[in-house]
Amino acid sequence: MESGFEEYVTFQVTAQDGSEVEMAVVDEFDFEKKHYVVGAVVRDDVIDDEGRYIYESVIDGDDFTVQKIKKEFDYNRIAKAYIEMEEE
Repeated sequence: MESGFEEYVTFQVTAQDGSEVEMAVVDEFDFEKKHYVVGAVVRDDVIDDEGRYIYESVIDGDDFTVQKIKKEFDYNRIAKAYIEMEEE
C-alpha cells in the first residue's frame, strides 16, 4: 500500500531578511496558560526535517495567529518544557 499524502496546517512568518517563510504546524502544546505551535519550514511542498521552531499561538475560532517568542530566556524555558513533555 502506498503512503498517503499528509496535509498540514500552515502559517507564514517573516524571516530576518524580510522574506516570507511558509511553516507547517507539526505539534502544539500548552504551557503556563499559553498555547504554542511547533513549526517546520516547508520547501517545495515538503517539510524540512532540519529544525523545529516554537511560536506563541493565539486561537480565534477556527483561525490562529503566531508570534515570535522575543526573549531568549523565555524561548529556552518553553523549549525545555516541550522537550520534557515529548520525553514522557
